[in-house]
Amino acid sequence: MNAIARRRCVDLLFQALALLILCVALGSLVVLIADIWSDGAARLSWDFITGFPSRFAERAGIWHALTGSIFIMVVTGVLAVPLGVASAIYLEEYGGRSLLSRIIEINITNLAAVPSIIYGLLGLGLFVRTMGMGRSVLAGASTLALLVLPVIILSTREALRAVPPSIREGSLALGATKWQTVWFQVLPVAVPGILTGMILALSRAIGETAPLISIGALTFVAFAPDGLSSPFTVLPIQIFNWVSRPQVAFQANAAAGILVLLALLLTMNGVAIWLRDRYQKKLT
Repeated sequence: MNAIARRRCVDLLFQALALLILCVALGSLVVLIADIWSDGAARLSWDFITGFPSRFAERAGIWHALTGSIFIMVVTGVLAVPLGVASAIYLEEYGGRSLLSRIIEINITNLAAVPSIIYGLLGLGLFVRTMGMGRSVLAGASTLALLVLPVIILSTREALRAVPPSIREGSLALGATKWQTVWFQVLPVAVPGILTGMILALSRAIGETAPLISIGALTFVAFAPDGLSSPFTVLPIQIFNWVSRPQVAFQANAAAGILVLLALLLTMNGVAIWLRDRYQKKLT
């Protein structure tokens, strides 16, 4: 067997191994979703979605946790996305290779790998106690914004790097300033990549439990949040609360809550993907 034939065999073996791993991962996911569906589908109803917590499983609902998750995600996005994109623009377009920029880059890369519980302790000390926000929606959203900020910055920088240099050079050659070039030429081209990073960041944030428990998010709330200073709970915390109970009926409630959380996650990602595809069509 010559060298070319051996390389082809190795390539085919690698493809087969990769396909096998993909099938195992997708198969495991399908089994998990099917198991959750079989346990919680019967519990899904309009009363379950619009109901409030109860010590009786058949009366318990998730409206308080669902609205809390939506509220938290909206405020987190408002806080994290503009700050993350602005930071990435500075580092990529203006920071250059200065010592300060290198120090910031190293710290951002390290922060992306920090466990989420550390952000929860930071949020407890900074937002809840030092800044006096208490156990509020704003404190929870600020903590999650810190959690996803490194992901948004890194993904935005990669999107900016992917913009062809000829676009910048052509804009500058026509007399545009640096800021005009970034705002009117570079950013529109980088928007699809920025939205991809935003999807990844908010998808991580919506499933986080440890940071919110650390800052004192409640496990039992009999009302939906009505403002930034309102106490709150979220779907992952409510699901965790139901799972920890021994009654079988609460296990079914937890499975139904997982299905609602998946639906919320897919809806959020679907909207972001639609916006990304729309921008891509405009560019072409």
